Order: sequence, then C-alpha cells, then structure tokens
Amino acid sequence: MELSILDQAPISQGSTGGQALRNAVELARFADGLGYRRYWLAEHHASAMLACAAPEVLIGTIAAATSHMRIGSGGIMLPHYSPLKVAESFSMLAGMHPGRIDLGIGRAPGSDQLTAFALQRDRRAAAPDDFPQQLLELMGYYERDLPADHPFRRFSATLAGGPEAPDLWLLGSSPQSGIWAAELGLPYMFADFISPQGEAIMQRYRAEFRPRHAGGMPRCAVAVAAICAGSDEEAWLLSASARVARLSSRAGRPIALPPVEDALRILRDEMGSPDAAPRGRRLIHGAPAPVRQKIEAVAAAYSAEEVMILTVVHDPAARRHSYALIAQAFGLAPAAVELR
Repeated sequence: MELSILDQAPISQGSTGGQALRNAVELARFADGLGYRRYWLAEHHASAMLACAAPEVLIGTIAAATSHMRIGSGGIMLPHYSPLKVAESFSMLAGMHPGRIDLGIGRAPGSDQLTAFALQRDRRAAAPDDFPQQLLELMGYYERDLPADHPFRRFSATLAGGPEAPDLWLLGSSPQSGIWAAELGLPYMFADFISPQGEAIMQRYRAEFRPRHAGGMPRCAVAVAAICAGSDEEAWLLSASARVARLSSRAGRPIALPPVEDALRILRDEMGSPDAAPRGRRLIHGAPAPVRQKIEAVAAAYSAEEVMILTVVHDPAARRHSYALIAQAFGLAPAAVELR
C-alpha cells in the first residue's frame, strides 16, 4: 500500500493565507524525503480556513521544490473552467515536470453557490450541468481522440507541454463519480474524509470498470483525515482546532484555525463539549501504532492500493510531525529524517 498527502493549505489564526501557502511548500519539501507517493493540492474558494483557491499555481511551485513525489490537484473543480484551459495548464506543468504531474478532477464547486456564481465568466445564467461532456472533452485533448467533426479537435496538437501529459484521476464522494470513473476507465480517488462508508461505491467501481485501453485495470485510492501524535490524547487535542473551525463554518461563521487552547474553550463554552465534532465525518487520530491499524483497516475496506492522508491542525510543526510519525509507522521514513 502506498501513502500520499492531500493538502488544503490550512490558515492558522494569527497567520495569513500567504504564510499558509509557504507552509505547504515547506511541508512538501519535508514529505519528499519521507517516502510519500503523491502530494495533491485541494481547491476551495473564498475560505477563511483554507488558502487553496488555485491549486494549479501551487503545483508548479511545489513540483519545482521537490524531486521524488508526484504533484497534482485534489482536485480541479472542472465545472468552473473551460476544459481547454485546464488541458493547457496541466500540459505545461507536465512538460516542465515530466512524469510527475497528476490531474485530479472533481465535480463539486469547492464553495457555496454565490461563490460558484462569482467564479463564472458569463453571469447571465447559471452554468449548465454538463460535467460528463466537459470531462470527455478534457480527456480528448490529451488522448487526441476527439471526434473528427469536433470543432476543437485541432487543439490537441497545440498543447504547450506535449507530448508530456498528466495522469488523469476522477475524484468523488458519491455513487455517480464512481460510475463515471468506471465507464471512462479512469483511476478513482474516493473522499472518505467527506463521506465515510463509501466501500460499496468503490466495490461497484471495480466491478463495472471498463478499460479504456488494452490492459487497463481499475486503480483505487481513498483519502482519509488523520492526525498522529505521541499519544492518543495529544492527537485528539490537536484535532480541536479543525473540529471547531468546521463546526463554525457549518453554523455560517467561518474562521481560521484557532490555537488548541482557544479551540477547546470555544468547544466547551459555545458548543457544549470539548469533544464536540462534526457529524458524519471520520477522523483517524492517535499514536502511531493505532493510526497505522486504522488506516490499514480503511484501505482494506475499500480494497484500495493507496491512501491519501489529510491532516489539518493549527501548528504547522505539529502537522509535519504527524506526517513524519505516520511515515515512520509504515516504514517509509529514512533514518536520516529527524522527527520534530
């Protein structure tokens, strides 16, 4: 089983979005020496908590700052964009970093409805719900198999980074995303941290997978939320910052990640309990050995060959430490890496 990282560039209270982006680059450099397979950047818009509005911008910077990991999007929310523009952007990234760029595609807006509308270029009407057609067009540019009468067919030959191309994945947290991934023969990353218990969706994806090319096989991965620390109690305390920020966001009061002490006070005084947490979410937390066991259990339930780990805490050093402990627990960390 391979381990990878999903980064949402969390913004800590008292810091800035710019610092959150620099923290992402620092974490990627650190993780590059730990043995992680991929480092993906999420897409969220107009967020007080997350500084990841344009993953394609950060992908180039992180790819240049690292040497071993594949770098990509987790994901690009395709309904906001022209398929040609996405194809061109990731063609350039692939051309600059051959064999290291992933293009994870999602359907969700990564925002509320007003923000999604603000992102539209043409605001005379709501954008059409034509994701399958967008995805086929995007794939057609890279595979150069758009129909002969397609008006944009010739653009396949003008992609700036050619002949290099990104590895295309479909991301999702619902049955429909798995159906599309199976029909199109794409690798599939399921967001368990958004929608736990998606095992049946992954099972259906594997059963209905149609190879797009000879020898094609289903590729299954699952993204989980996890925090690892020296003890189970410490890991749970570290989770307080993200728990209160997500509860506040659901209540319509978005905030940056508060320090643990402030988060515990808010949870206790305003939300009824220091152990309050968003419903319907799975968070793996604890010391290294139990965290490994829980991650392996999720991977086994999904029959996933790869697990992508999302860690959101207030302190960037605690986030690096969590990823280092997990890498060490799985035997990834080289002896030269100092845990701090």
